Amino acid sequence: MIKIAIADDHTMFVDGIESILQKEDDMEVVGRCFDGEEVIHFLKSNTIDILLLDVNLPKMNGIEVCEKTLAKYPNVKILAISMFNEESYVSEILNKGALGYILKNTGRVELIKAIKTVNTGKSYFSKEVTQTIMNGLLKQRKKSQNKKAFYPKISKREKEVLALIIQEHTTQEIAGKLFISLKTVESHRSSLLAKMNARNTAGLVRIALEHKMLE
Repeated sequence: MIKIAIADDHTMFVDGIESILQKEDDMEVVGRCFDGEEVIHFLKSNTIDILLLDVNLPKMNGIEVCEKTLAKYPNVKILAISMFNEESYVSEILNKGALGYILKNTGRVELIKAIKTVNTGKSYFSKEVTQTIMNGLLKQRKKSQNKKAFYPKISKREKEVLALIIQEHTTQEIAGKLFISLKTVESHRSSLLAKMNARNTAGLVRIALEHKMLE
């Protein structure tokens, strides 16, 4: 028997979900919670398999509830339910440990399938949510590619100068460490500023660290 708790601040929605699940022989609704704090309190004295969790709850939002629940009760499997199909909501609650994310327009058949899938420890997402996740991954990939494309080509010597600049060495110290003249150090610094489109040394450091140019 899959023991389920429903956490949502809309009574009519909770009633509807419970009505659907009551018809399943292998599922039992053992709890109804209407805010985030109530969920935490309920779990102190009740054991469940699945938490159907609304992302937007009063007193404590679903993302925080997810994090606190799994920190204390790692065996609870969380299936997020929301009317919002936004990348920020999806990624945040998945990062906190939720196994699935479905929308509130989900039908009975898909709801049952989602619960049974998550109960086995596997992930489940509504079709629309899957597309949102894919779009997010594509954005990240494009962003990563753009960063790579930005990398200016710098010489080995320029890289050595840049490393010493990041370590806060003066022009004179850099010249001494690399056995080159002050004029040559300044020449390399000017070249780096131009290549990296930086206005000053602080800009060089920021860009170099942001794009991990010395790794």
